[in-house]
Amino acid sequence: MNKQEGITVYAKPNCIPCNFTKNFLEENNIEHSVVDVTKDSVALDMIKLHGYQGVPVVTINGFDNSWAGFRPDRLEELKEVAE
Repeated sequence: MNKQEGITVYAKPNCIPCNFTKNFLEENNIEHSVVDVTKDSVALDMIKLHGYQGVPVVTINGFDNSWAGFRPDRLEELKEVAE
């Protein structure tokens, strides 16, 4: 992975793993966008289409490089690229 561009966090309000994920990205100055799946039904359908049943779902330049849940190991990889 040679860039951290295109990071999207699909999340919902009051979701502890979502908040941990977003806070990690913010605290480490990693650019990302957040999509609230409770307000964006198309985004919700998209993550379901890719087999995800919970949030957060983090994508890097699309769903080919993605994961669900709070994953410090994957987030650390992004931190290393951002430095």
